[in-house]
Amino acid sequence: MNHTFKILEFNRILDKLEELALTDGAKEQIRNLTPELNEARVRKNLRDTTQARMILDRMGLPPAVAMNGLLAIFKSVMQESLLMPEELEFIGTMLTGVKRYKDYLNRCKYLQLSLAYYEENLNPLEDLAKELYESIRNKRVDDSASKYLRSIRQDIVRMEEKLRTKAETMLRGNKKYFSDSYVTIRNGKICLPVKKEYKPAVPGSVIDQSATGSTLFIEPSAISVLNGELENLRIEEENETRRILYTLTALVEEQLPVLTENMQVLEKLDFLFAKAKLSADMNGVEPEIRTERIIQIVEGRHPFMNPDQVVPLNFELGKNGRGIVITGPNTGGKTVSIKTVGLFSIMAQCGLHIPCKEGQLSLFNQVLCDIGDGQNITENLSTFSSHIVNVLGILEKADRESLVILDELGSGTDPAEGMGIAIAILEELRRCGCLFLATTHYPEVKTYAKEAEGVTNARMAFDRESLRPLYRLEIGEAGESCALYIAGRLGMPEHMIKRAERYAYGIQETEPEPERKREAHQRSGGPRIENIKKLSDNQIAMQTKFTIGDSVLVLPDKKIGIVCTPANDKGVVRVQMPDKKIWINHKRIKLLVAAEELYPEDYDFSILFDTVENRKARHKMEKGYQEGLEIRNDGAETLPK
Repeated sequence: MNHTFKILEFNRILDKLEELALTDGAKEQIRNLTPELNEARVRKNLRDTTQARMILDRMGLPPAVAMNGLLAIFKSVMQESLLMPEELEFIGTMLTGVKRYKDYLNRCKYLQLSLAYYEENLNPLEDLAKELYESIRNKRVDDSASKYLRSIRQDIVRMEEKLRTKAETMLRGNKKYFSDSYVTIRNGKICLPVKKEYKPAVPGSVIDQSATGSTLFIEPSAISVLNGELENLRIEEENETRRILYTLTALVEEQLPVLTENMQVLEKLDFLFAKAKLSADMNGVEPEIRTERIIQIVEGRHPFMNPDQVVPLNFELGKNGRGIVITGPNTGGKTVSIKTVGLFSIMAQCGLHIPCKEGQLSLFNQVLCDIGDGQNITENLSTFSSHIVNVLGILEKADRESLVILDELGSGTDPAEGMGIAIAILEELRRCGCLFLATTHYPEVKTYAKEAEGVTNARMAFDRESLRPLYRLEIGEAGESCALYIAGRLGMPEHMIKRAERYAYGIQETEPEPERKREAHQRSGGPRIENIKKLSDNQIAMQTKFTIGDSVLVLPDKKIGIVCTPANDKGVVRVQMPDKKIWINHKRIKLLVAAEELYPEDYDFSILFDTVENRKARHKMEKGYQEGLEIRNDGAETLPK
């Protein structure tokens, strides 16, 4: 059942209900809440919730009563332990709350609701409450608890004043003996702060000393007798206080059965009003419990969906069949719809109102669900395998008094086989006699639901104009596949739609489809691939026409130069002239003598084209990194000064 609670989100309903409860007992009852199978108790629980809601709407919230921790106090009493003043005061506060709650229910009796008569089971124990109120104040036994206690405390005050006056007189008489000008209390006794060197001058008992040891706190012999009398008074006060506490504890023990009943009644009322608060928050109503196997929901709303945005659910099952197969587009609300039906059934059997305009529900011995992808990583089960394991477990448990809810039936495997499995599961559910809901996409399952006795098709409505799901369940109509329609509306070419129809539905091709060729082209505005540019034969010939060291004639001036850089891809050659290096198009120079005829093989042309400083710099760099060394490409290479 906990698995079903989680799938249908009933655990969230319980969490919210627990937040609305005030007492530990009511919270514990909520945590243990399970669907009731007895029809009479279900009807009573729902009626109690309805009456609590009516009282809440008419009379407002009931008064809060502090009871958390009360059970522990009662256990202490049963174990014959002495109750402390704060525990007795707590019981008194609780009894005050009982009286206020009793008055509240009395005012509700005009509504003529039986719930108001819980008042008769509450006993405020006014005599005990009065005794506790007069005896305990601010977590201590009050002076008014007994005349003797008042007298003792008055004597203690007078004795403390007498002692202080005596000590202060001694302090003022010999100031040089003392390190401070005031008396102090050490270990419950009045002492004088005597300088260590004057200890012999102040006879008495050393009670304590300062951290440095320079000051001794002495109880003078002159006031030790008075201190002894004060101590005796305090012992008498303690004895009288304990006598009063034992008397009050005995009074509580005498009334323990009544106190326990008060606590139980208040916890019961807290539980009922928590259900009423939940009903008010959800704007819920009491569902009608039917003996027939019927579910009918009018304008239902999932409790955790925004009521201003959700499309109300209208649902009916049982009158015209025992099963419904829902089809329709994804995100159309199929899963939410079936979860809402299952959740409402559990809520009703737990005595809770359901958020709808009107509801009729029958009792189920169990609500069995398989919703979600179901993938089980720990057991290495795929989505399909996990679904099958869950469904087989459901088929073993389901009977004619069960409600079965299956989502995406037969999904997660080969469509043809999945369709067959889905129909086999539905047929098994139909034969066992349970009420069932299932969602699917298979068109063959729609056909099965149309033809099988007791099974009805349903669909989630879809707006063809806006291409949006309407989240409205329509019973009696099979949902159509909207994928091809949506694809067409979104611009898929007609020939692709027709081809998809043939493959999807096995339609035979009546005439050959005209051949369509699609030229490959680069879309404008798209990213581009940058390839390495390949040189043309002309560019290759141009770059190999002149080599370093060739003697050339520069036209039209007919000056002689030497090639120092071959032609680039644009056909420009760098030539060393007598006074400078120039860039010139290859068409404006003419070969005079090739380098191979002028220079030996492996000739070092840097002798011709580099300055002496540049050559020295290169030579040094060949030996390793040289800090501050600079080479200038314009031929003006120099070492920094």
